[in-house]
Amino acid sequence: MPAKSYRDLDVWRRAMDLVEEIYRLTQQFPKEELYGLTSQIRRAAVSVPANIAEGYGRTHRKAYLNHLSIARGSLMEVETHVQIAVRLQFLHRDQALRAWSLLQDTGKMLNRMISALSPKLEPSSKAKPEPETRDPEPED
Repeated sequence: MPAKSYRDLDVWRRAMDLVEEIYRLTQQFPKEELYGLTSQIRRAAVSVPANIAEGYGRTHRKAYLNHLSIARGSLMEVETHVQIAVRLQFLHRDQALRAWSLLQDTGKMLNRMISALSPKLEPSSKAKPEPETRDPEPED
């Protein structure tokens, strides 16, 4: 059954869960980071479901794919910020595990959605290689 709204999309719902988790985690960041890492990670997290929703509202598939691609880039930005927070010891690795799980799930869902909506390339076309995926757990 096709989605009647972006709110019906599992990937949007999972991205919203990620936003909630990021806001919960960043509440414990040092206050001097409010306009630094806290602001950056929150902005990137909010960008994921916002771009999924905005893309859904576009009338052309190419525009939708562009917004899904932006959402995917923002997701990778959030991942990087979480790694930074762990490295700077604003978060303990164990505290970041739920966020890592949500990042991985959302990324897989976005990749499947992008793949399903992308036009099939001719064999002679040069496709951009998929980025490497790694174990989503934060570095020590």
